[in-house]
Amino acid sequence: MGKSIIKQNGECDLKVRARVVVSGRVQGVFFRSETQDEALRHGLTGWVRNLPDGRVEAVFEGEKDMVDRLIEFCRRGPPGGRVTRVEVAWEKYTGEFKSFSIRYGY
Repeated sequence: MGKSIIKQNGECDLKVRARVVVSGRVQGVFFRSETQDEALRHGLTGWVRNLPDGRVEAVFEGEKDMVDRLIEFCRRGPPGGRVTRVEVAWEKYTGEFKSFSIRYGY
């Protein structure tokens, strides 16, 4: 699931990757924008996009505790949203992203 990274001070961070699909009233309520803001605030990389069926999909990479926090944000959603389901799939950390972006199109 994750990859351990040893910091200069000797502490170990577990880097993980999660693919998240959120259902409910999650489009047209700034879900992607708020998710991007939260991801950047927590030092995460990856992306978020709308799906044609009305759900939102995202990939988060970074320290496990920060990814967990962003998943918790997805369970609540932004004001105006209403989350009914959050599916989380843990994948192998790749480190492929430089930042966190909103993807457009399917």
